[in-house]
Amino acid sequence: MNKIFETPMYPYTRSPDQDAPVPVRHQVVIIGAGPVGLAAAIDLAQQGVDVVVLDDNDKVSFGSRAICFAKRPLEILDRLGCGQPMVDKGVEWDVGKVFFDEREVYTFDLLPEEGHRRPAFINLQQYYFEEYLVDRVRELQKEGANLDLRGRNKVSAVGTHPDHVTLEIDTPEGSYNIEADWLIACDGANSTLRAMLGKDFVGRVFEDNFLIADVVMEADFPTERWFWFDPPFNRGQSALLHKQPDNVWRIDLQLGWDIDKEREKRPENVIPRLKAMLGDDIDFELEWVSIYTFQCRRMEQFRHDRVIFAGDAAHQVSPFGARGANSGLQDTDNLCWKLKLVLDGKAPETLLDSYDVERVHGADENILNSTRSTDFITPKSDTSRLFRDAVLDLAEQYEFARPLVNAGRLSVPCTYDGSPLNSADALAGPARTRPGSPCLDVPLGDGFLLQELGDRFTLLTIDAEAPDEIVEDGVTVTRLALSVKDDPTLALKERYLGDAESGVYLIRPDQHVAARRATYDDNLFRAAIRRATGKE
Repeated sequence: MNKIFETPMYPYTRSPDQDAPVPVRHQVVIIGAGPVGLAAAIDLAQQGVDVVVLDDNDKVSFGSRAICFAKRPLEILDRLGCGQPMVDKGVEWDVGKVFFDEREVYTFDLLPEEGHRRPAFINLQQYYFEEYLVDRVRELQKEGANLDLRGRNKVSAVGTHPDHVTLEIDTPEGSYNIEADWLIACDGANSTLRAMLGKDFVGRVFEDNFLIADVVMEADFPTERWFWFDPPFNRGQSALLHKQPDNVWRIDLQLGWDIDKEREKRPENVIPRLKAMLGDDIDFELEWVSIYTFQCRRMEQFRHDRVIFAGDAAHQVSPFGARGANSGLQDTDNLCWKLKLVLDGKAPETLLDSYDVERVHGADENILNSTRSTDFITPKSDTSRLFRDAVLDLAEQYEFARPLVNAGRLSVPCTYDGSPLNSADALAGPARTRPGSPCLDVPLGDGFLLQELGDRFTLLTIDAEAPDEIVEDGVTVTRLALSVKDDPTLALKERYLGDAESGVYLIRPDQHVAARRATYDDNLFRAAIRRATGKE
């Protein structure tokens, strides 16, 4: 059994702030040292922002919790300097299988095309993920970043003001106060900060529960996602199996609504359920057990003046589809570059309203897909169950029925259609790289496109002329010049040009497309830069 979650990784130490005669002001304070809070801290610290992270714990999470990390978040983590350890340790997978009763209905591949650096998904226990993030924090501290991770520092009170936020913090040595220009709340689904501000979620809580069991065992199951509807070992319900590192397997078993949660978590009740699934001849050890209830909810707004919510503190979805941690990482990826521009005086504070617009849109998309998954997995009437079972029967033989099967539509990156930062599309190119879309990776010699884009504004030109650098109202945009002639895979043309002969893309620091045209027009692209930074 892995003991990493028992060892303090950021133990309490006394901060100079505790001895200051007046509260010390920091540029950004983050509440919560989970994956989302640490990712935000690393992103901002890499850009030279003064960051303090407060957490009432001092170690990584207990149990595997979030385990499925999608391609887009892995690409974000590459820019944060901790993507490679994730992939090295994680279990890569692209293929999933759907079963009905004992029959395999069909198989799907989440990344059928070549030319991407990262796989569709990896499975990795959350405690490893948090360990790699803390390691990256330590690296940045050694490099001189003004990044302070404070364990056993619990926020007990918060006060909001027009130009700052005040916080009272409890520690083992008493309380102290600090101030923040901006406060980011990443303190999870049971956010105490959300409660302090009197904010709440809107949405649905579904009448169903799932048992999560992390099981250590030697098994020869392939590294695929297996999902069962109405299996013989859990009649009338569903089940899920995933492989993790260290011979740990994640098993989810649907239990229904009217249960005694504490009773169901007891080993004497969990083990018989697992034996019914795995068989008596497989030896296993329980590492972690929990029960979750389907919830699809969010705050009405994510930004409240100088307080900004991200991750589970802002929104919750049912676990099927791997949208929790993955969407939280996309929250901070969207927020941090905007906050940096505001802190530097290169963008108005209203730019942060676009975080609310874009990530509420992302949350609504995730909630919609998660709700549909939940309704399919747990039909609420005899009629809906008959429809679901008929779809599963048809899907075994007929391809047209397979898109109707919903065993948890898996996380995909959000396209910010309708964002106020987008310029009108002026290239008859592929729809999947239209304004608002995340950039698609492409092999470039020994590397890949997303590595070259980095975390800055970029003017990507494909067989088109443009200046090597544009400076517009204090924002610098650097050109990356490419040609389809240098791409024998043709991925660059297929993903960015389509039938067009040339293309020019304005790409944001979070690698989403802000504008695209067939050729460079100085006035129009300068206008697009102003729009992408909230100035038009």
